[in-house]
Amino acid sequence: MQTTPNSNRTHIIFLGSTNAGKSSLLNAVTEQEISIVSDIKGTTTDSVKKAMELIPYGPVLFIDTAGFNDSSELGKLRIEKTIKEIKKSDFAVYVIDGNDFDENIYKENLNLLKKYNLPFITVINKEETLSEEKKEELKNILKEPYFLSAHDRNSVLDFKKFLIEKLDVLEEEPSLLKGILEYGDTAVMVVPIDSEAPKGRLILPQVQILRDALDNGIKVIVARDTELSSVLDENKNIKLVITDSQAFKKVDKIVADRYPLTSFSILFAKQKGDINKFIKGIEVIQNLKDGAKILIAETCSHNTSHEDIGRVKIPMMLQKKTGKKFNFSFSMGKDFPENLGDFDLIIHCGGCMITRKAMENRITECNGAGVQVTNYGMIIAYLTGILEKSIKSININIF
Repeated sequence: MQTTPNSNRTHIIFLGSTNAGKSSLLNAVTEQEISIVSDIKGTTTDSVKKAMELIPYGPVLFIDTAGFNDSSELGKLRIEKTIKEIKKSDFAVYVIDGNDFDENIYKENLNLLKKYNLPFITVINKEETLSEEKKEELKNILKEPYFLSAHDRNSVLDFKKFLIEKLDVLEEEPSLLKGILEYGDTAVMVVPIDSEAPKGRLILPQVQILRDALDNGIKVIVARDTELSSVLDENKNIKLVITDSQAFKKVDKIVADRYPLTSFSILFAKQKGDINKFIKGIEVIQNLKDGAKILIAETCSHNTSHEDIGRVKIPMMLQKKTGKKFNFSFSMGKDFPENLGDFDLIIHCGGCMITRKAMENRITECNGAGVQVTNYGMIIAYLTGILEKSIKSININIF
């Protein structure tokens, strides 16, 4: 993997009414023709994305969206897609055409950003067309607006510096391993190889754990479950064993309480979301009734097989553990279902493909719908009887 995954990039969304100049500004910032620019309203339909290095800030993902003020039937669908992107974003650039400003639409859309706790800046585009009187009028209405011209390279370069200053105050995603392990510690990554394992490469959670270990000076031994026993016998200074969730039970028997044990999914639950909320999701399992509706949610799309962890293994293990039959639904990809209130429990994947902000918004949506949510690693640890030791291994003790 030679590029930063999008889940590790800061997601910056460009918002505003149609023809405000969002696409022109994005093209100017990236210095590429990413979005189609036209005087015709509604030119941008689906969101357009561009991953790049915003030097010296770091890796970002820019997202251009459809205009907010499209009242047509197709426009409503476009706006729904824009709202979905807002839920997954870390920062917003709200672009206004200073000659065509609707204060009511602006205030309405700001309420949407506040709803999803999305920090933003307000940018007045087309500065070259504005009189000083108009600029003063806008300053009196808007809070700290930034004026620029997307057609002036120096103006865009100054804006990029301003944007970086605002991004620098964003909270960084927590480290996966820092606070659990210290510099110089040794961890073992258990990577089972089965039909689900991609040939010739590691899956994203494994890559991200390795990179986090390198960033923090932590030594890592990578082994299959079939070689784990000899690895543990040959290395006596192991501080943590991290396993793929589906091998939890087998690995737990091999480790036999000699070393702390956790999973990739539990580490991501700690980093990406509210692990205490995921525990509450575990607690409702005992009270689920026969026929309860359960949503299995994944953020990536992949081919499934008889060994698929979400569609096959978790439903099978859960029904065996409880002795009940449940109705399972499945959601794959970046969109989260709107009908969350229809379910009695949501079981979410580790979330390696989305940002912490996106996962937090998903948890908030579950709270709003009155449904509990948990995580793949948490539920598999629970179903195999090792949840308590797994979360204690990452310095969390809530039992």
